[in-house]
Amino acid sequence: MGTDLDELLKSLRVWDLPELPRFDPRDAPADPRELFTSWFGDAVAAGQVEPHTMSLATADTDGLPDVRIVMLHGVDERGWLFASHSTSRKGRQLAALPYAALAFYWPSRARQVRVRGPVRTLDAQEARADLGARSTGALAAALVGRQSEPLTAYEELARASATAWERAAAEPDAAVPSWALYALDPREVEFFQGDTERRHVRLRYAHEGDGWTQELLWP
Repeated sequence: MGTDLDELLKSLRVWDLPELPRFDPRDAPADPRELFTSWFGDAVAAGQVEPHTMSLATADTDGLPDVRIVMLHGVDERGWLFASHSTSRKGRQLAALPYAALAFYWPSRARQVRVRGPVRTLDAQEARADLGARSTGALAAALVGRQSEPLTAYEELARASATAWERAAAEPDAAVPSWALYALDPREVEFFQGDTERRHVRLRYAHEGDGWTQELLWP
């Protein structure tokens, strides 16, 4: 018997938790990066699975949207950092249209964070240091390369991966010229706190001049 998708969807509940955190936007700091760091730490402490993963949305040359899950590599004065091959689909899209949006979702805390703004590619030395700080597996995956290209057969990937793992173990400083580190410079950052009675709190930061403005949004 097949799965009844409609029945499954009707049976599911959102934020079926003993208690949700409270968020008073009047206590929000002036800089959204400070609030993001606080919420991120709270998600980690709550046991949220993979809180550092995020949706990255880009657009192609026709303006058609694209989205995928990537890993956060840091947040600093340059913005939200992530990495990929510059030759991948997202790398090519960012080269043509250097603007993107990010979305974090932490269901254990009924929280979302949305960020959008222009994206720039950091210098090659920073990209190499970023890759060097990651695991052997991350380096092996980067050494395989050819991200987003058509794959003839899975066996081809298995062979390339085995070779890459051997090289990554032997050369932990191996260079991957296509590896790029990106920084999304935030123009807007929105924080969403869920509420069981659907009175969700949405606080939007907008970058203006050298600072930030804040406003509440209807849920």
